[in-house]
Amino acid sequence: MPITPTPKIWMNGSLVDWDKAQVHVLTHSLHYGTGIFEGIRAYETAKGPAIFRLTEHMTRFVNSAKILGMPMPYSVPELVQAVKDTVRSTGLPACYVRPLGYYGYGEMGLNTMPCKTDVAIACWPWGAYLGDDALDKGVRLKTSSWTRHDHNIMPPASKTTGNYVNSSLAKVEALRAGYDEAVMLAPNGLIAECSGENIFVVRNDVIITPPLSAGALEGITQNSVMTIARDLGYDVRVDNLARSDLYVAEEIFVCGTAAEIGSVNSVDDRPVPCPGPKTRILAETFAKAARMQDSRYAHWCELAG
Repeated sequence: MPITPTPKIWMNGSLVDWDKAQVHVLTHSLHYGTGIFEGIRAYETAKGPAIFRLTEHMTRFVNSAKILGMPMPYSVPELVQAVKDTVRSTGLPACYVRPLGYYGYGEMGLNTMPCKTDVAIACWPWGAYLGDDALDKGVRLKTSSWTRHDHNIMPPASKTTGNYVNSSLAKVEALRAGYDEAVMLAPNGLIAECSGENIFVVRNDVIITPPLSAGALEGITQNSVMTIARDLGYDVRVDNLARSDLYVAEEIFVCGTAAEIGSVNSVDDRPVPCPGPKTRILAETFAKAARMQDSRYAHWCELAG
């Protein structure tokens, strides 16, 4: 999806012009994939742009650095303020936010201990990742031939830039085969997640999502959906899922910051009812929560200014 430039990008403590936010070709993380990132959305509200679950996102960002052993020169409160400053500088009522931590120029080789960590935050307008009609039309899923990382190969709990080579291979494979998104299996053959979203399956009126042990990211949108679902009185469980569970599901939906909530209309050419009634009400409630239109979830939204 194309990027629309905005006036400023935050880099190492300062807002710089978009076109001047550049790095050297010998930047360490460009060579070895040893960066971390987040995806966050700021939504338009009656009080101005509100950043959805910002503190939780920046806490996960810092935790990703801890998992990699990457020194983080900024605290969570400092990063939260930097995001607010960057969102405000765009003048946009709503935008996507991309914090990035990476080892900068000056060192080369696999030993990261001498490397310095640089941090950047960019914002731009970005629509729903799976399309604006993903809720109503649904997306077609394909089980990927690429396996999700084992915990002792690449830590899936960290949003590491290099981890997403795996996801990119799965996504492109699915697109080239005529599908919209890929379902990725854990090394043991159970469902992990999609290439860039958590997955939920409704079976026997129970909403189920795979555990972190299967290689699923601890999703913030996922957590939001589970909270909303329980508040609505639904039975929500974290449990293992097999491919066959997807084939006979009553409903399936995927969620993530970029994708928000999208329904699934088929898996490996097996049709799935779409959109299911639970999917629709969860998506509608989530949309209100993110825009400060539901007082139960107002604490999830942090105003940019």
